[in-house]
Amino acid sequence: MQQLGTLEELPLAYRDGLTERAMVPLWPLMRAALPYDKPHRACTPHVWSWSEVRPNLLKAGDFTPIEKAERRVLILSNPGLGLDKLRATPSIFIGMQMILPGEFAPTHKHSPSAIRMVIEGKGGWTTVQGERCPMEKGDLILTPSGLWHEHGHDGKDPVIWMDALDLPAVAGLEASYAIEGNIQNTKPDADSSQTRYIRAGLVPFASLGQNRQRYPMFRFPWKDVKESLHALATITPKNSAVQLAYVNPETGEECMPVLGFSALMLRPGETLRPNRRSSSAVFHVIEGSGEANVDGKHLRFEDNDVVAIPTHADIEVSNRSTSKPCYLFQVDDAPMQRKLGFFEEFN
Repeated sequence: MQQLGTLEELPLAYRDGLTERAMVPLWPLMRAALPYDKPHRACTPHVWSWSEVRPNLLKAGDFTPIEKAERRVLILSNPGLGLDKLRATPSIFIGMQMILPGEFAPTHKHSPSAIRMVIEGKGGWTTVQGERCPMEKGDLILTPSGLWHEHGHDGKDPVIWMDALDLPAVAGLEASYAIEGNIQNTKPDADSSQTRYIRAGLVPFASLGQNRQRYPMFRFPWKDVKESLHALATITPKNSAVQLAYVNPETGEECMPVLGFSALMLRPGETLRPNRRSSSAVFHVIEGSGEANVDGKHLRFEDNDVVAIPTHADIEVSNRSTSKPCYLFQVDDAPMQRKLGFFEEFN
């Protein structure tokens, strides 16, 4: 490897002159900016335990009414990146949000794209562009960039979901902002997951030959995803991933532009060793328990836990149960990396 010059080798007066003119020499910093083989990574493998998250979220409901919170969220901040950075991985924001019976989280839209993965409770709903989406455990709900959305709760117990946003990327571009709006007029029809896109491979005939909708479907019900995972498992070889991607039903492309989403089923006693990928990821445990070895760090996880996976990580993930499947929801930044042209998967 070429030995590069250092800052100390440069005359002090020259360095001071550069500093005064807001300039910095690249060559002493080259390997920090462009390391060989793998990136420098501050992000660490980490598990946020539901047994610790949930009681603190409930306390937040006691301390802060929704009128003073707008969105009552606890952010899962990766300790390697710094708790003030508000990032689970360098490009993924993860928060745990709670709404109490009778509360309403006001209408707004924002430049980052967001999803909601429902964890517990009944009676919650999210309205996106006038389409009201019921919230059941395991449901994925999209609230894309620039679309109006609001949350409400008509049930009896707290409703909690996981937020995942591309906020770090958008904020890094100094492009993150929100706009307040008025309560939406809800359409009387059921959401499109119950009407237009019930079965894979079938789309409304009127959409053929037309401009494809960017977001034709806002809700992906867990009952359908789970059923599909079990069907796929019947034809998937042992120790090969039973994994489904959430996509736009009209185009087959990833359902959001920056972050990707998929559901993974680990069969009883199964261990998977996926290829190393250039993208970072977060696992949310929908059901089950297991363990992961991430870059040599051993992590155990239970129902509703969240696991952070750094970029370029070597991963092994296992289902501890010998009788029940384990279901994981995966968030990654592969769509953004593909669009930028540097996504890689290593055998």
